[in-house]
Amino acid sequence: MTTDDTNRTTKIFLNGCCGHMGRVIAGICASIPNAVIVAGADIRPQESDFHVYESPDMCTDEFDVIIDFSNPSALNPLLSLAQRTGKPLVMCTTGFSGDQRNRILALSETNAVFLSGNMSLGINVLIDLVQKAAKVLYPDFDIEIIEQHHNRKVDAPSGTALMIADEINQAEDGIFEYEYDRHTKRTPRKKQSIGIHSIRGGNIVGEHSVLFAGPEETITVSHSANTRDVFARGAVKAALFLADKKPGLYSMKDLLK
Repeated sequence: MTTDDTNRTTKIFLNGCCGHMGRVIAGICASIPNAVIVAGADIRPQESDFHVYESPDMCTDEFDVIIDFSNPSALNPLLSLAQRTGKPLVMCTTGFSGDQRNRILALSETNAVFLSGNMSLGINVLIDLVQKAAKVLYPDFDIEIIEQHHNRKVDAPSGTALMIADEINQAEDGIFEYEYDRHTKRTPRKKQSIGIHSIRGGNIVGEHSVLFAGPEETITVSHSANTRDVFARGAVKAALFLADKKPGLYSMKDLLK
């Protein structure tokens, strides 16, 4: 873990601190000198080295940046805390409704907001590669996205799969429609479509593949997360990056720059 200002310690409020990812983030922060968890919130508070609130809007501790790794149902008190304090917010939670996402985007007018469907460096490299591939291969090649996750994941398709599709679509001027379910249809595949498929099973951390199927050859670009730590480490990197930023919407592309 590195940052340009190694002498500065960033104080973090961690929403969802008692969940699996919250505990991993806390462990990472405990192992580096420039980030510290000073408070957190969880609907099931547990004993911790820092003050844990039942709801983020109850927090009275001082901090520099918020990391959210919780659940879309916790959005209201989270936004309340961000609005009251004016602090930057790193959103790692996925599965938001359209209205919830609009409220997060609205917050970026007054706060720095880091929004990414996936905190992995590798996934964002994959996105860059498939954008370039789409420009070269489409329309001769059909594009399909397959995502695989553990059996406890509740949202489908994953936020990462949608992020990949959106980035491909943006590269092609928004011409694609997304196809999630073909079993009720008896029609040929639409050319200007991206199929998105979800697999849930076992303890799969996260696998995403983009398939370019052409008339004579098939190209697959894929990424596999071997451990959930990669997402936690990316969240901490984003918090260190965002702590002193002006209001606005930021993404992994800004961090990679």
